[in-house]
Amino acid sequence: MKKLILCIFLANLIGVKSFFAQDTLPKFSLINAGNNRVIIGWVNKFENVKQISIQRSFDSLTGYKSILTVADPLSPQNGYLDAKAPNDRMFYRIYMMLDKGMYLFSEAKRPVKDTLKVSRRTIPGLPGNNPDIQDGVPMPDSIGKAKPVVIQLNGFPGAVDSVAVPNPVTMKNKTNTFVPSLYVYTCRDGYVCIRLPDSEKPKKYSIRFFENETLLFELKEIKEKEFKLDKPNFYHAGWFWFELYEDDKLLEKHKFYLEKDF
Repeated sequence: MKKLILCIFLANLIGVKSFFAQDTLPKFSLINAGNNRVIIGWVNKFENVKQISIQRSFDSLTGYKSILTVADPLSPQNGYLDAKAPNDRMFYRIYMMLDKGMYLFSEAKRPVKDTLKVSRRTIPGLPGNNPDIQDGVPMPDSIGKAKPVVIQLNGFPGAVDSVAVPNPVTMKNKTNTFVPSLYVYTCRDGYVCIRLPDSEKPKKYSIRFFENETLLFELKEIKEKEFKLDKPNFYHAGWFWFELYEDDKLLEKHKFYLEKDF
C-alpha cells in the first residue's frame, strides 16, 4: 500500500514539473489556465537579442498585435500571464529583434489546456517550494507586478509605439523598444513587405517613404492588398520612415530597417 501511494505521489510530481517546463526560444510554452487566462513562458539562450515581444491574433497568419514587450530581453527565463485574452482559442507567437535590425518570429500556436488543476497548496519537490499563485495559477519567478507605460520612439516626428511594457521596481533605467509595423515591415528575404488592412468597404491607400525627413517617393491609389518593394528603391541600407494614408487620412507613421546584402 505504501509503495502504491509513493508511485502516485511521484507521478503527480513529474506531471507538475512538466507543467512548468519552458521551451527554448524561438520555441515557447503556452498553457490555457482557464477563464481566458493564458500563461506564456520561455527560456532564452540568445546573447544578441535586443527585444522580445508577445503577439496575439485571432488568425494564425494575419492580424497579430503586440500585447507586451518584456523589459529585459536578455533574461534567461521569462514569461507572462495574459489575463485579458478574448478567448482561449487565440493564436500566439514571439517576435525577437536581434543585432543589426535582424528579427525573427516563432511559430504560431494555440494554448494547451492545463489538465493538472494545480491548487493553492505548496507543491512538494518544486524548486522554491512556495511558488506565487494567483487564482490557482502558478506564476513564473521572473514575472513581477508591472505598470503599463508608453514608450516614445526617437527619430521621425510623431512616431509612437503604444506597446505596454512592464516597469519592475528593480529597473532604474528604461530603454526604448521597437515593434515593427503590421502594415509596412522588412521581410526575411530583405524586401519591404506591404500588407494593407482588410476592409469590407473599398478604401484608397497611399504610402510616402522618407529618409529622415526627406521624401523619397510615394505610392498612390494602391490596388493590391499585399506586395513587396525591392531594396534598390531605397538606394542604401539603414532606417527609413513611412506614412500610410487611408482615404487621405494618416493611418500610421512608423519606420523599418534595411540590412546590407554583404
